[in-house]
Amino acid sequence: MTGRAAREDGPGRGAMPTYLGTPSFPDAARRAVSDARLRGNLAHATTTIRARRAEAVAELDDWAELREAGRQIKDHVLEHLGHYLRLLEEKVTGAGGTVHWARDAAEADRIVADLVKATGETEVVKVKSMATQEIGLNEFLAEEGITAYETDLAELIVQLGDDRPSHLLVPAVHRNRADIRDIFLRAMEDVPAGLTDSPAELAEAARRHLRAKFLSAKVAVSGVNFAVADTGTLVVVESEGNGRMCLTLPETLISVMGIEKIVPSRRDLEVFLQLLPRSSTAERMNPYTSMWTGVHPGDGPRNFHLVLLDNGRTATLADDVGRQALRCIRCSACLNVCPVYRRAGGHAYGSPYPGPIGAILSPQMRGVGSEVDASLPFASSLCGACYEVCPVAIDIPEVLVRLRARVVEDGPRRPLERVAMAAAGWTLRSPTRLALAQRAASSARRVVARGGRIRRLPGPLGAWTETRDAPAPPSESFRAWWARTGGREEDGG
Repeated sequence: MTGRAAREDGPGRGAMPTYLGTPSFPDAARRAVSDARLRGNLAHATTTIRARRAEAVAELDDWAELREAGRQIKDHVLEHLGHYLRLLEEKVTGAGGTVHWARDAAEADRIVADLVKATGETEVVKVKSMATQEIGLNEFLAEEGITAYETDLAELIVQLGDDRPSHLLVPAVHRNRADIRDIFLRAMEDVPAGLTDSPAELAEAARRHLRAKFLSAKVAVSGVNFAVADTGTLVVVESEGNGRMCLTLPETLISVMGIEKIVPSRRDLEVFLQLLPRSSTAERMNPYTSMWTGVHPGDGPRNFHLVLLDNGRTATLADDVGRQALRCIRCSACLNVCPVYRRAGGHAYGSPYPGPIGAILSPQMRGVGSEVDASLPFASSLCGACYEVCPVAIDIPEVLVRLRARVVEDGPRRPLERVAMAAAGWTLRSPTRLALAQRAASSARRVVARGGRIRRLPGPLGAWTETRDAPAPPSESFRAWWARTGGREEDGG
């Protein structure tokens, strides 16, 4: 399978899947941006979602206050995470559920597989879940002889297409209607004859295909959007109703949840049920908001298991700057405004978490030891648009800069880089040396620049200009101009 995941251990962190064969971000992005069809699909989808979100947010006069409330609630939980996790375990257990703790992806996968095997079943239906993507659950279950069926329409398209998700909210954003029709005709065993690419026909084909799965499944696996600590209530929000079917019909429900997904009370939950739909799907409220607390005879699953997943979150929490990434509520707003994601798409990030949030979350949870993780903090222009739209005010550029420093500190020390930085420091410590360097740069502009831009530097310096153009040095530096004119305006200047 193209989306097959392998585990790589970061220092002091749990194992988290890295997609096999994924190159560093620059190499993956270079291939992606050459795909005109992909760029067109991404541009259309992200532009539409971005515009609708802006309209939905503008309806609320107190959006800034809601955003600040969300930030404060999340930071409070992170400061007292141990307390709220113990409280959640107590409440879930008291309501008839069973809580399991998983240090990393391997433990979480093993727990879920063993729970499914204990039921005697070999098939499960799944609610769309980033946590199960993160741990590579579908692939692990397949190795254990268990088939997992995705029931979210976009996730179904990705699964049947032997593909990987490209977006947090709309995983098949890189596919158009013709692609989806071809995937259904090739991989859906009960596809209707003569299927066209009409959205209504495609949706109906998926509905009929999934209805049989819902009615026969005895086990379901879900993620968790929020967990209310003081009641033990779990919350899943979705737009299609497939989640509601998975959460109510099967006899056994297994939910995998990152340990940061807690809110203290139902009153706190109300804040996020306003922030999330407007910032993700541009809706005033989620079409389906499902809540359950333990088990209840005659109503819903008879067995409920909650798997609490660390998988690098504790290591992330230890960083006083980087920990703010754990506020994320997976709304995907940062992806839709990011000029890098909108051109490269999600596959270039080599992680279940693409876009700006993935560029800070994956390297912290997995470490920066692999080529792809070391490159992710640099997959940004630092324009700050992601911070402006984040509903819980994650300062993604700040974390990116922090991670870039970590990559440089922990990575290989290249001799040329050391020499260049030492030379820059020596030059900048002296006004005289700086002025000489500026005059030299101005003189060299005729050699290295064409049309006012530096497009290719010679020798080893070419690595810097391989992925960027830079303005040519001016013919005269500001210091030289000031010394010559005293700051006076010149005719025609």
